[in-house]
Amino acid sequence: MQPHRRREKILRMVRGRGDCTIAELAEALEVSDETIRRTIRPLIADGLVEKVHGGIVLNEQSGREPPFQRRMQEHVHEKSTIAELAASVVQNGDSVILDTGSTNTYVARALRRHDKLSVVTNCTEIARTLAPVGGNRVHIAGGELRADDSAVFGPSSIEFVRQFQVRYAILSIGAITENGEFMDFHLEEAEFSRAVIAQAQCAMVVADHSKFGSRAFVRICNADQIDVLVCDRRPNPPLAARLEEAGISIVTP
Repeated sequence: MQPHRRREKILRMVRGRGDCTIAELAEALEVSDETIRRTIRPLIADGLVEKVHGGIVLNEQSGREPPFQRRMQEHVHEKSTIAELAASVVQNGDSVILDTGSTNTYVARALRRHDKLSVVTNCTEIARTLAPVGGNRVHIAGGELRADDSAVFGPSSIEFVRQFQVRYAILSIGAITENGEFMDFHLEEAEFSRAVIAQAQCAMVVADHSKFGSRAFVRICNADQIDVLVCDRRPNPPLAARLEEAGISIVTP
């Protein structure tokens, strides 16, 4: 992996958590501690993170903007492309579960052109996007509201989504490993994703190329539980082969 890709992944991790140890970063990116130390030096020099004993923390001055809003500004072209592709699969009148995530927020915007959708989500931003248009019916999960991305998590949100059977579950994820595992950075997000997959005829993952060949902290599922991967470009040949062998249809521009 190129150094700038490692820096991008490290930033995404520390913005999501607030702090990370060198050992955690090395394990997630599957590199040595020394490689992580070299990779974070420019981030420290640029004032994006601060060095602490054994790791790094998000610079408070650079972290005033919520992490979700930062993610909305990263890979904008790729996420917009993915959103249009995902929306083209969904038809008027379909039933859809959308979990939280910056890519899924773009998907929700692209779905505003559809009519009569039945939508289930744990994200208030997605609910606000789709509820006012097209005669859609929007159901939102209850639970603990997370401040930075207006997402709802907890046991009650999982019980809520288990009431529905939908045509599509559209998932934003944190990483796809070279072995074809789908992962996320937070336990509650992974648990919600697993619950959503079980309620759908078709599990669709939306992910830009920066997620390929990377790792996060929590495993969501293996490749054989996903039906469609919508991305801005194909994964590298070995990863693409593993995903397709597991039955995943890869959709690209």
